[in-house]
This record gives sequence, C-alpha cells and structure tokens, in this order.
Amino acid sequence: MSQPGSEHHGVPAEGMGRRKFLGFLVGGTSLVAAAHVGLLGSSAEAAPVTTPVPADLYDLNDLLTAAAQPTSQLIKVEVHEDGTASFEMPRAEVGQGITTSIAMIIAEELELPLEKVNVTLAPARPELVWNQLTGGSNTIFAMYTPVRVAAALAKQALLEAAAVLLGDTVGSLQAKAGEILGSAGKKLSYGEVVPRAAVSKTTAREVQLKPESKFRVIGTSQGRKDAVAAVTGQKKFAMDLEVDGALPAMICRPPTVGGSPESVLNAAEVKAMNGVTHVEKVPSGIAVRAHTFGQCIDAIRALKVKWKPGPVENSSDESIRAELKSAELPMAVPHLPVLAETMDFDFTFHFRSGSPLEPNSAVADVRDGSATIWASAKSPIAAKQEIAATLGLPASKVTFNVVEGGGSFGRKLFFDGALEAAIVSKACKAPVRLMWHRADEPRQGRSHPMVTARVRVAHVGDEVLSFEHRHTGVAVDFTHGFGEAITASIGTIPIAGNLSLAETIFETTQFMPYNFGVINQKLMETGERDRFPTSAVRNVYSPDVRAANELVVDQIAKKLGKDPYEFRMAYLRKERVKNVLKKVAEEGQWGRKMPAGMAQGIAIHEEYKGASACLVEIDCRPETVNRKVRDAVTGPLVTKVTFAIDPGLAINPKGVEAQMQGGISDGIALALTNSSHLADGHFLEASWDNTAYTRQWNTPRDMRVFVVPTDNPPGGAGEAGVASAFAATACAYTRAVGKLPQYFPINHNDPLHFEPKSFIPPVPASPTDGLSHTY
Repeated sequence: MSQPGSEHHGVPAEGMGRRKFLGFLVGGTSLVAAAHVGLLGSSAEAAPVTTPVPADLYDLNDLLTAAAQPTSQLIKVEVHEDGTASFEMPRAEVGQGITTSIAMIIAEELELPLEKVNVTLAPARPELVWNQLTGGSNTIFAMYTPVRVAAALAKQALLEAAAVLLGDTVGSLQAKAGEILGSAGKKLSYGEVVPRAAVSKTTAREVQLKPESKFRVIGTSQGRKDAVAAVTGQKKFAMDLEVDGALPAMICRPPTVGGSPESVLNAAEVKAMNGVTHVEKVPSGIAVRAHTFGQCIDAIRALKVKWKPGPVENSSDESIRAELKSAELPMAVPHLPVLAETMDFDFTFHFRSGSPLEPNSAVADVRDGSATIWASAKSPIAAKQEIAATLGLPASKVTFNVVEGGGSFGRKLFFDGALEAAIVSKACKAPVRLMWHRADEPRQGRSHPMVTARVRVAHVGDEVLSFEHRHTGVAVDFTHGFGEAITASIGTIPIAGNLSLAETIFETTQFMPYNFGVINQKLMETGERDRFPTSAVRNVYSPDVRAANELVVDQIAKKLGKDPYEFRMAYLRKERVKNVLKKVAEEGQWGRKMPAGMAQGIAIHEEYKGASACLVEIDCRPETVNRKVRDAVTGPLVTKVTFAIDPGLAINPKGVEAQMQGGISDGIALALTNSSHLADGHFLEASWDNTAYTRQWNTPRDMRVFVVPTDNPPGGAGEAGVASAFAATACAYTRAVGKLPQYFPINHNDPLHFEPKSFIPPVPASPTDGLSHTY
C-alpha cells in the first residue's frame, strides 16, 4: 500500500505504476470493487527568481481532491455476468465528455472493450460528501487513480477466480478483451468468472496498477460514447424528460433583478384560460401549470402582478462600475529604486450571462410526504439537502436523480431550477415539468459579475521589479456545495492569513507564470453575495485576470522594445508553459507579415495542473468589421487560431481538442461581443437572440488544437481553453487597432444590436405564423 502523499497527485508516474494500492472487494452477489487512496499531494515546480504564489504551492485542484479523498473508497466498479462493467459516476456530465473518459480508464485497467463499459450518473448520495461535486476541471484529476484502483482490483479478483476454475496460477493467466486466457489454451469470459469472483463480505485487498507503458486505450482518440445519440436526437436531457402526470410549468418573473411578487390581480381569470391547471404564487414569481408550454407562455403574458423591487433597483453599468472603482485596494509594493519606472493600467470586464444552451429545467413530484426530483446538477447532495429543508421533509424522503445536462458554464452548480420545481409541485399538489423561458435566464439567471482590474508594473531598464494586480468585482455566490467543500479543506492550504472563501479560490487559481520580481495579486469583492444572482461562470476569475495580465505583458514588451513572443519566452518560469508557447509560435508562424488592420496576438495560461498557449490572427479592417450578416453582430473577425495545451496525460486527446475548441469560442466572445447590459435594475438581454456569443459568422475558419505530449499526470481540461484564448484575442485586437482597450467586450458601449424585449410581460409571445424564426 502506498503512503498518503507518496504518489504524484495520486497518479503513479512511469516507473511507479507497479506501486501497490489498497482497495476493497465489496460483499454481494456480483463482483464489485472499490478504491482506497491516500491524500493526494502537490507538485509545485521551483521558481528560480519570483517567489512562488500560493497557487504554485497548493491550487484549487489540490483542495477539491483533498475534500473528495476521504470517500474515494465509495467509488465502485461492478462487473456483471453478461461480461459488461458498469460505473455510477458521482460527477455531472454536462457535455464535457467525462463519461467517455471514465469509461476509457475502466476499459484500460480492466482489459475490457470500451463498448462493454457503461457509465451512468449516480443519484444524490449524501455519503459521498464532496466526492459528488463537479467543478474546477477536477473530475479526471481527482478520479483517475480511484477509478483505476477499483477497476484493477476487479480484474485481479477475476484472475484469481479464473485460476481456480482453470487449475492455473494467476501469473500464467492473461486478461484480454473481456476474456481470461489460460496456459493450456483454455479461456473463460469475464461473465463466466463473475459468480466465483464475488465475495460474501467486504474485504480489503492490495492491487497493482497497470504501467502506463502498456496503455492501449488511455491516450488514444475516441469518439464520445453518446455521440450518435446526441446528433440523432435520441439523447435525453433534463428538458426532454417525461414523467407520468408531470405537466409543463413556467414562472412569470419580476421585471427587475431579484424582485418578488406581492400579489396577483387576475389569478382566477388566468386559471380559466385554455389548458391552465394551476396559478400559484411562489417566492420567485407566479407559477403556471398547464397542458403545454405554449399555454404556460400565454398565461404568463396574461398575468397582472404587483411586484416588489429587487435589491439592485435603479442600478446600471455605470453605477456598479463606480462602486467597484471606489472599493479598489491600494497598491502595496514599497521602496522602489529611485530610477524605477512604473506603468499603470485599468480595465473593466462587464457582466455576462452564464446561460447554457439548455434552459434551466427540472421535473419534480412532491406529494405524500416525499419528493422525487430529476435534474442536471453538479452539486446534487447540496440540492437534495436544501430541497428537503425547504419542503420540511427529512432528507431521506427526497430522491434526487441526476440527469445529463445540455451545457453548464458553471450554471449547473446552482440548483435553483430543481428547487423551484419542488416548490411549484408542492404548491400545485401535482408533479411538474418546470422549464425557464429563454428570456428568463439572462435576466434572472446566473451571471459572471462585473469586475475591474488595475495593474501596476515597476521596472528598471529590462528588469521587471514588481507586478501588482487588484481584481475588484461584484461578489460571486459560492453557496452551492462548492464553497462548503473548500471550507472543509481550507486548513490544508499553505496560505498565511484569514482569507474569505472567494479570496481562497482566487489565491488557489491565479498563477503568475513570469519572473516579474515581487508579485502581489489581491481580490476585493463588493456587496452581498445574493445581491445579484452571480456564479462562477466558466473558469471563474481566470479569463479576466489573464486577459488583463497578458495585455500588460504586451505593453511591457512594447515599452522595452521587445518582441511579445521573445519577451514571454525570456521571462516565463516553467518549461511546460514555454513548451506550449513555442508550439503555437512555430505552428502559427508567429511574426509573419500581415496587412494593415490585421495582427497576431499571443498569450499563455497556467491552471488545472496544466498549461496552454494561444496564437490568434484577427482582421480589424473596415471592410471586415462592417460586413453585413442578417440579424448578426459582426465586427472584428478572428481568422485563425493556433492553440496548444499540456493537460498532463490526456485520457482522450480528441475530447481535449473538442473542449479547447469550445473554450476558444468562449474566449473570442469575451473579448469581442459577449456581455450583458444592466440598466434601471434589470439586464436588457433576453434569450440567445440578444446574447452575442461567438456565432458561425464570427468563428475562425482555421482553428488548430495541439495536445502536446507530456510526462505530467492527468490534469483538468474542462475550462482550460478560455483564458488564453480571451487574452490572445485581446492582444491581437490591440495590436491591430494600435490602441489598448479599457473595457471588454470591446463592443459593450456600442449602440445595442437588438431592441430589448418587454419586462412586463417578461416573456415574448410564441411565433404563430408557422415560419422559421431561426438563422
């Protein structure tokens, strides 16, 4: 058995793959194996000049993995008599492809064809505590070794049972493709061996893991196991679920952020409308249950409601920015040499919606002293507990079934849709299929908060003496299980001082990859965490921090007369970051001549036990910026992206590439087009019609992603593509137009590209002309 902390992030490096781990054979009629692993350690690389920042010593992935570790033995792989294996994954699949990656890990260690491994989502299991929490690109990093141990233990049990049945020694047997081959040419299928391999009571066992040099599945590019179902419309998401008796339900929401209903003036009239079964007042608005969603929409539009204002009544972009500017912390690095020069920079990053493509949806059946919920959730244990408390039920009377979600961006960390569904079902005394209207999400859903970034750099000649960053933003809400997991492990963090939860997350995610002397990065948040419905929209603080910092790096290079790429290579601290930067510079032909109005931009990012770099080419010529596409926001066009990532050992390189492509689209949107406008206490955007996310006409025609070979253990990839893509796009734009932007996205202060939809009623009418209203 390995000792706690003896494995590199809980992952055996090459040459250590035969270290023994402790697992359990779980008592029962089938073969069930579970893992037991020690605390997972950190792998900070030494910084030769700049003192390591906290994230170098212990980052968010270390923190989340430590929180999950005590219940890792409850992760079980089961082998069945039909020769298949199954695994109930305690993390949420929301499009990132982790069901496929986990299946590949099991198939590798168990020597089973990938198509014979079935991975489903576990319902809320309170005994898992923080092992059933999805966020921070932590799933593969935290689960890689526990899943391997469980699968290896199952294979070992099969081999031992087969040795008895075949009259062989274990050492003379070979497991291959779901069969066990004996020395005399005899063979048994896994299914034949399962009854003999099962144990009557739980037993602790030691097991050896397969050396990485013998991997045949891990590290190969695989299509997603659910790809055919997804593209043919067979895949079921939360919004597709049909439960007996559960009728559609929607909520008429207030006109201002965080408002609430005071009274309904025409409830009886609306309840008498065609198809409507219920009109009920709930904390977030007026719930309508009907036979179709169209009837729900008609009823919502007919409602006359007296509303109470929300906590940000009359607030606007301007007032919130002024609040943030007044709260900014002072710079702190003292005693600069007399000859030192300082450079100051100031950026604003506007609100942006965290809406995924699938509307917030949930099914709830609350009656007879119990509740059953079906929803996509990244923190289902917290959801189950809060729903039980809200309904006044024991947690044991609430069943929370986790369903695959159509996207997340961090949104599914919150379970407000599931909680609302439970409240509405209780009010109606009937099961409901609750769905938010697409207009609800940008206005009353979760948003990334507005932030400001002030940066000060001091240098003498070519030597950078200090780099200070002050990140000031509207408070982010972490009350969804994620925060509790961090709080539980906060004592393990080697950071001095008494930090808030938000400061802890900031400190454990924000790296400083450069040798820039004294580094001082601080977070300040304003207002109560529930004043705005905020969330850790994809990549939390990193996209804004990295965009600001990389823009400043470009400006330092310019001031010193250095090439941006060469300057970065000279000052970067870690070889793996240099490697990805060098890769994009070579593959993207950094420095090639471009027409006036076009430029390249380059940037790096370090997080999630990995490193990424991005090279962007952008076209800001008038004929491109002013091009016309029907119902489109055009503007500057990113024409080419070259992206490289070292995510550690890539379980499925094809999946990593797909994740990076999504992150690149995110980054382009954050730099150029995607934000929410706050005016008079409400956001003007409503639905994807108004949200200028990267669309087909703004997608680069040339996008290449390189997953760089590495000796590093698996890290995280779910969010790793956003920050460097945002920063590279911002740097390219700055070089193309010759002016450093003061706010992002760059079009935020332009005239609105849409006519705001009404706030009363809060949803637009459904199309009735039979025509297509999509593009």
